[in-house]
Amino acid sequence: MTSPDRYAEERWFLVRGLPAVVRRGALIRRVWGRSAPALAGLAVVAANSILVVALSGKHTIDIDGHPTVTEGFLLAIVVLVLPVAGLAGWLVSRIDSPLKRVLAANVCLVVIVLGCIFGGPSPREFVNLVVSAIAVGIILVATASGVGSILGWAARDTMSNLALASGMFVRALPVVLLTFLVFFNTYVWLMAAIVSRERLWLAIGFLFLIASAFLISSTMERVRPILEAPDPALEDQERLAGTPFEAIADEPGADPLSRPERANVVFVVAASQVGQVLTVALATGAIFLVLGLIVLSPPLLESWTRGAGSTDGHILGMTLPVPDPLIQTTMMLTAITFMYLAAKAVTDKEYRSQFLDPLLDNVRLTLVARDRYRSSRRSR
Repeated sequence: MTSPDRYAEERWFLVRGLPAVVRRGALIRRVWGRSAPALAGLAVVAANSILVVALSGKHTIDIDGHPTVTEGFLLAIVVLVLPVAGLAGWLVSRIDSPLKRVLAANVCLVVIVLGCIFGGPSPREFVNLVVSAIAVGIILVATASGVGSILGWAARDTMSNLALASGMFVRALPVVLLTFLVFFNTYVWLMAAIVSRERLWLAIGFLFLIASAFLISSTMERVRPILEAPDPALEDQERLAGTPFEAIADEPGADPLSRPERANVVFVVAASQVGQVLTVALATGAIFLVLGLIVLSPPLLESWTRGAGSTDGHILGMTLPVPDPLIQTTMMLTAITFMYLAAKAVTDKEYRSQFLDPLLDNVRLTLVARDRYRSSRRSR
């Protein structure tokens, strides 16, 4: 088999979030070009820092009180930087040619270096270069280890199922309405004003671990039959048409899945569900944040927090004209919503039929292709 054919087979599995299936050493090859989508996202962040420094003359965003027109534009940049970074990564990920991917990665690296010189989180260029070098190193390690492949697949799967996410949001309206009562609770705001951000992150992490345990335990039960025997179906030949495996026949006695492959499959299915639930929880949190910006006034904030609340918020090193108790309350309600939706996803039959069952069927098809891939390698 030619090298392009082997590259096409390996890339097919990597795109589907199963790096454990490909040969050892395949993850390290072409790691620079395969890192191009993540580097594109980092390049957008670097370009954003250049724009922030050019407009404000500062390396950090510090906006309090009533923002000016320029500061309002900076706020818009802060809101849009992550969606634009995601869009840039998605566009680069659609590049099929390895050579063009390397070229795109090189262009992104140039933008990142320029961001260190003309922007960055610090006025010191050396500090910016060190921070950027660490970020690029993390991207390369994630790509070479296969973690980037799994996270990329989970992100694409979440974006392709936004319609299902909206349906989950509608079914979650009862808890959302109940959470509205929590939102207008004085003691919640008082706690949000007093608790430190470090303790709040610990509490959110604790809730996230519990909710993830719900999903993973349910995933293990649903995935176990597929892991034991991914039997080919009659329609698999048609569904694999146009892939590198369409001309390979199904053969009995395929190699059993290794422990890394089993862990990879479970992690992929769990990550996809976490991404789906997290999307709905973040959308709910955004609603509460906007609602707070509408109804919250200085006298009301003073009453709810008993004078302990700051009218300026701090997040990711930025000072924003958003009350800090509002940010913390939104974070808590988002975590609670995530925990509820994770538990509901385990028992919701409609969610399983619309999202989980098609997901498991795609995983089964990928494992059928894996058996063909392994059998074709044995015959060479």
